[in-house]
Amino acid sequence: MSAYETNDPHRWSTADTVAGFLATLSIFASALGLVWRPVRLIPFAIVIALMAARMSARNERIAFFAVIAAIVCWTAGMTIAVITENPLY
Repeated sequence: MSAYETNDPHRWSTADTVAGFLATLSIFASALGLVWRPVRLIPFAIVIALMAARMSARNERIAFFAVIAAIVCWTAGMTIAVITENPLY
């Protein structure tokens, strides 16, 4: 019997950890897209958020927040870029 072989349902898997990091990266990229070139950053942030949402059921709340944040930042970033006449991409 090894100490590393456990079937503990409360243990985090590698996919759960990576999904959490991807969701966090998506939120950061979405926030960055508000101030710098939203067309370059936010579509990738949306794709990363959707990958995080599909990757792990344990991190579904933060992945859902990442998707919502990306959509809100897309709308706000495009609005800010158009109003201030900054480049979109």
